[in-house]
Amino acid sequence: MTVVESARDGRRAAVLAAVREILLVGGLFLAYELARLLATGHAGVAMANAERVWDLERALRLPSEAAVQGLFIDHRSLMRLINSYYAYVHFPATALALVWMYVRRPALYGWMRWTLAALTGVALLIHLGLPLAPPRMMAFTGLADSGHLIGPAVYGPPDTDQVSNQYAAMPSLHVGWALAVAIALIVATRSRWRWLWLAHPLITLLVVVSSGNHYWLDAIVVGALLTAVLLILPWSHDRQPAESTSS
Repeated sequence: MTVVESARDGRRAAVLAAVREILLVGGLFLAYELARLLATGHAGVAMANAERVWDLERALRLPSEAAVQGLFIDHRSLMRLINSYYAYVHFPATALALVWMYVRRPALYGWMRWTLAALTGVALLIHLGLPLAPPRMMAFTGLADSGHLIGPAVYGPPDTDQVSNQYAAMPSLHVGWALAVAIALIVATRSRWRWLWLAHPLITLLVVVSSGNHYWLDAIVVGALLTAVLLILPWSHDRQPAESTSS
């Protein structure tokens, strides 16, 4: 085999590996959406569960989600920015992190991918077994549906929405994926600024609560699930040392 043929075969193998990963991760995102739809049609149970979660939070003396929303709801530009973060950052940020890990930290990429897959799978089982209406749907919470009030709106009316399952508040995969991405990027880099990646899950937590889409407990539960996944899934022992740069 000539050098040219060897290089050509190497490029072909790299392209095939990249295509395989794109299909695999694309399948994960598709499964996320399709599995959520399986839990539709449980409005009564979801709303009853919402009352129980709200009561439990008050018993635990957690801060009121309505008080957090109240800090932003009268500032329309800021609230629109919050709603936009909820609508447009979740999937792209996760996809970009996966691409970066695949290109720059391939030895850690597989661990990150399976961490996200395991977290998503367990979360979807909970969505199926414990349908939960978000606080924006429940009048007793005092939270407004900021997406419909100010925009941009992510969801349509719950009874006619054929695209998403709006009764899958617990656990919050917005927060879970953001936290998983932050942890992976912290592990993969050595910059002294790498801990700033934690701003992503912290901002996401603020966004999902202030927009009325999640309860505090949704984030607490997904944090516990992610901890369990990280303890169970083996870390890569042959991972490449992260560069001592700001990347």
